[in-house]
Amino acid sequence: MELSRQTCGHIPEGTPAFTNEEVGQHLARLPGWAVERGKLTKTFSFANHYESGAFANAVVWISHRQDHHPDINLGYSKVTVSYSTHTVNGLSVNDFICAARVEALFT
Repeated sequence: MELSRQTCGHIPEGTPAFTNEEVGQHLARLPGWAVERGKLTKTFSFANHYESGAFANAVVWISHRQDHHPDINLGYSKVTVSYSTHTVNGLSVNDFICAARVEALFT
């Protein structure tokens, strides 16, 4: 199933994080996203601060609905979104689901 149509689920503490192979397989489905300092990250560019802020607010709405919250860095014309799963101390399917939903919002 397409990642952006999936829903995040509870991942209990102690669940293993994705392996490098699993991360690579999921990254292939998300153009422009990369793993930086252990987080699934992408920077989006906009024409102005209003567009950046509106996008950041939409990302907040997605994360609230999925109960999976990223770090968001809001600049004048850029928004950087970074996902990780604290309970696994790394990346999980929830990170990729939310990233796919954010990507669908942007495109």
